Amino acid sequence: MGHTPSHLGHVNMYVRNAEEAHKWYEDILGLHTYDLVPGRAAFMSANLDESHEIALMEVGAEAAGPEAGRVGLNHMAWRMESLEDLGEFFHRLEDRDIPMHIGDHGISLGIYFQDPDGNGIEVYYELPRDQWYRHENLFLHGDGPKGQFPGPWDALLEKQKAASAAR
Repeated sequence: MGHTPSHLGHVNMYVRNAEEAHKWYEDILGLHTYDLVPGRAAFMSANLDESHEIALMEVGAEAAGPEAGRVGLNHMAWRMESLEDLGEFFHRLEDRDIPMHIGDHGISLGIYFQDPDGNGIEVYYELPRDQWYRHENLFLHGDGPKGQFPGPWDALLEKQKAASAAR
């Protein structure tokens, strides 16, 4: 199908300070920098075969941050190769005291957090397609299997469930 893109090439994000954002994305996500122009932008990638998967464009210190309930990007998602890799990433966030939320989607487990500018990020592991419980109507139906992804996030998941039940 020639009219269908092969994959998402990159995300272009506005940040207040390109150099500070660059350092954060390098430290937290371990991204490789292909270009950094101080005061303007950083172009970074996890996949070294891509010129960039994210462009961090500086808009200045006084720029307003993202607002909940507004049209725009909710979050970008970075996929991990294994559940063990996701566990190591969880510990990286924990060690840096980065607030996070865990989402068990039945076919995947995601760790949600924000960069210093308030941009949403998910880092996740997804089962191979042949292990999905079905191939249509995967999300927001509430009937997907839960608890298939045990790991260091279990205590946080229980805390989230208790907080949700208390509401």
